[in-house]
Amino acid sequence: MPAMEQAHAKTPDSQSGRPAIDAITALCQADMDAVDMLIRDSLDSNVVLIRQIAEYIIGSGGKRLRPMLVTLAANACGYDGRHHVTLAAVIEFIHTATLLHDDVVDESELRRGQRSAHAVWGNAASVLVGDFLYSRAFQMMVDVNSMPVMDLLSDTTNRIAEGEVEQLLNMHDPDVSRERYFSVIEKKTAQLFEAACRLGPQLAGTAAHEPGLGRYGRELGIAFQIADDVLDYMSDAGTLGKNVGDDLAEGKPTLPLIVCRERLDENQRQRVDAAIRDGDTRSLPDILRLIHDTGAVEASLAEARARADAALEAIGGLPESRWKEALAALAEYAVDRRF
Repeated sequence: MPAMEQAHAKTPDSQSGRPAIDAITALCQADMDAVDMLIRDSLDSNVVLIRQIAEYIIGSGGKRLRPMLVTLAANACGYDGRHHVTLAAVIEFIHTATLLHDDVVDESELRRGQRSAHAVWGNAASVLVGDFLYSRAFQMMVDVNSMPVMDLLSDTTNRIAEGEVEQLLNMHDPDVSRERYFSVIEKKTAQLFEAACRLGPQLAGTAAHEPGLGRYGRELGIAFQIADDVLDYMSDAGTLGKNVGDDLAEGKPTLPLIVCRERLDENQRQRVDAAIRDGDTRSLPDILRLIHDTGAVEASLAEARARADAALEAIGGLPESRWKEALAALAEYAVDRRF
């Protein structure tokens, strides 16, 4: 049995999801090594603080899923050039810039299990280095010399910014609906996943595969974010890289809390509403109990799995290859991971 088929067969191991992600990482290793080298070369700046902060957050771990999607999609479409390495680095720079800005807005103290950049260097430095990463990303895009790529990534960054503002408007508002929640995650998370996947067929000149891969990325991004939001109420700082209940502390109503609230009586709902308005983590044990008692975790994970299934369906038209198998395994991993 080929290596990727073995990995795919192991993905139902919901204890970790580790076999799948390790096999996918191994498949992409050569491309991702080239991406990492380009990232570090592109961080060169005469301003020492820029290098320090950018290296700190880019070197802090993470699975590099978004740039990995660029390489998987490009290879799945038969691309044999090198621009996918450049664009994978661009995607990572855009993502890292959003993390820097996010942590300032959310006042997050932890990112990937270590102190966030704004907690170390302050808000102003984090925002400005985020701006540097955005501008460097666009410099690198120009090198690819493709107007469709420029159109896609400029639209993507604009939509991400819209999602950031929408999320800001949702903060501490207990009346956030499912529609408002999904509008935010479609823009903030799924938009960059979608762009990463569409870059592959654009580079390869296989326009027929772009809609399917775009839908795959969008649905995968939504599944990934829902699973992340569930983990916020199930995991811990050692495994998730942030504190349990951070979303509640930030007054951020995510799907588990929205579903829970829908299923409560008026008195219980008022307690949850007060916690969202105040960002009151003292009530976290009670909120956790309500989330679990109402079945909100199971309902949220069911939605994430439905989105992952839609992602799998979307790539049905791709030619069979190790890269397609990896994309399929990644969809399962997005929901089943536990670390």
